[in-house]
Amino acid sequence: MSEVHTLDVTVIEPRYKHSTIYEHFDALKEGEAFIIHNDHDPKPLYYALMNDRGSIFTWDYLQSGPEIWEIKISKNKS
Repeated sequence: MSEVHTLDVTVIEPRYKHSTIYEHFDALKEGEAFIIHNDHDPKPLYYALMNDRGSIFTWDYLQSGPEIWEIKISKNKS
């Protein structure tokens, strides 16, 4: 099993956040995951990913506020 990396999106310029997260997601192999670390609930990203990539991922809240949110995003095995 590979190491799960954390992407701290709090340090990314807002206009690049979603595209950076998409790049990380698209680079995953089936069964791999990464964690996003954020200062607010990134629920709009969940809906964007679902719309753009379909149900090929799993979204698990590891920490849900009130100051820090961490979500593990995994690419499902087919």
